[in-house]
Amino acid sequence: MPLIASAAEDSKKVFGMNDQLLTIIGLVALGAVIGCGLARVWVGICNHMLMDHESPESFKKRKPYLPTTKVVIGTVIATGFLFILSLKVLDGVIPFSNLTPARMLIYFFVAGGLMVAAEYKWKKARDYVFAVLMGSGISFGLMGLAHAILQVGVEQDPYVMALGIVCTIILWRLLFGPWSPRIKAIVLGSFILWIGMHAIFKEDPGERYAHLIAALVALVPALVWCWFFLEYHKQHFSFVLLMFFAGMLSTAPILFYDALVRRGVEFQFFLFRIVPENFSRASNAFVSGTLVYVEGIRSTILAMFISFIIVGIIEESSKLWVLKKSGSSFFSSIDDVIQMAVIVAIGFAFAENVLNSSYFLGFVREYLTEASEPQWWIFLGNVSGRSILTTMVHIVSSGVLGYFLGLSIFAKSYLTDVHKRGEASLFADLSYWLFRIPPKKAFRVQVMIVGLILATLLHGFFNFMVTLPDMLPNNPETFGDLFGFGSGNVLHLVPILLLPSFLYIVGGFWIFTTLFYKQESMKERGRLVNTDTFVKGKIVGA
Repeated sequence: MPLIASAAEDSKKVFGMNDQLLTIIGLVALGAVIGCGLARVWVGICNHMLMDHESPESFKKRKPYLPTTKVVIGTVIATGFLFILSLKVLDGVIPFSNLTPARMLIYFFVAGGLMVAAEYKWKKARDYVFAVLMGSGISFGLMGLAHAILQVGVEQDPYVMALGIVCTIILWRLLFGPWSPRIKAIVLGSFILWIGMHAIFKEDPGERYAHLIAALVALVPALVWCWFFLEYHKQHFSFVLLMFFAGMLSTAPILFYDALVRRGVEFQFFLFRIVPENFSRASNAFVSGTLVYVEGIRSTILAMFISFIIVGIIEESSKLWVLKKSGSSFFSSIDDVIQMAVIVAIGFAFAENVLNSSYFLGFVREYLTEASEPQWWIFLGNVSGRSILTTMVHIVSSGVLGYFLGLSIFAKSYLTDVHKRGEASLFADLSYWLFRIPPKKAFRVQVMIVGLILATLLHGFFNFMVTLPDMLPNNPETFGDLFGFGSGNVLHLVPILLLPSFLYIVGGFWIFTTLFYKQESMKERGRLVNTDTFVKGKIVGA
């Protein structure tokens, strides 16, 4: 997609619209030919990798395909075409920025040679080489796409945008391919490594230094939180690492959307146009245009609450999606789902703290790098407060959502237990009685809707409560200021932020632990397989 976008942009300067369309069609056709050749090689590589893990009978049934010399040569030629077409777009992506084509080609050959040598030297290196190549290739593709949209400016071309959406979906899905937790963790880790290098080394030295400090400082509480919540998953390090990386990646949609809004990018899709809108501005327009009797400060407060709910829906949905894509086939209990949902939340909070300029990066600038004298105690106080409170909010909301996702994953097993106790699931049973919808499907829809609503409200309501004092007249900081009491009143000693802190650290933790230690959550239910049964020791019913 990035190379086609770049080619389309160049073609506007030389060719007319018809020639531009022919150029795109030709490049798509070339990409299809290249894709077929690469696919055949990758199938051969994947089959070859499985030789050490399958029985001879299973191996013979699959009739594995190992690439011939012609296919290998064809793949090399196709890769050369991809390299040539990608030169311009890769020029804007770290580590290829400001490299000449010859030097870039040398780097590719050296890296490829080292990987081939590692595969021949060590059998187990094949898995790591595959994972690193997959993660690196996807990162370069998506960075090139972002560069084409945000810098080159091809968002007005409907053909490029339509193709870009398809390619983005394919690349994003490849990040969560059907591999083991170890391979998935390496793929996601390689992806994050290149994205982080690109983001940091594109900055000036002073900003880069502040970002590195923010990342190192944010990593400490993230590791502490992970250690605190991991009990029997400490031995599954690759799985935990996968969930942490997945949580970091779940920040990508909201951050990319924010970049589009700040740059004022508009997308043209043939018969209609999409303009990314600021959530606060959209909420204000909705309240002022729809709720005519809500005016003044009440209108501002309501619009702010709606915008936080929208952000909460996006963030919780993103965390839910990566949690399902990364771990659904590895969970064996509802307890597992809750625990890994917490790790995803911690990864999300870590990435948010590092990437948002108002959080840890803002603290580093204000109290360390841009201060006349470093103010370490104030810096550590702000960092500690955000590390504890806001991370706890992510943990509580995602933990609750994880509980309901666990109910959805193990719906059949859970409903069997409910019926054995002589109880009933009202919505599931009623759906079957009225509409003949299978109880399992109705129950899954019910719990996912309830879980997403609760998680969104928990997330959005906290953001609303901590921001509300800044929206009120005179910006009250204590309950004494809020209610207008005299200076000697004891409520002037109670900050308003103490209320959300108490509700989420004490109340939220109580809710979270109640769900976490329920007997139904701790019961081992086996693992989900493609036939929608659960396996524990041997194949059994759910």
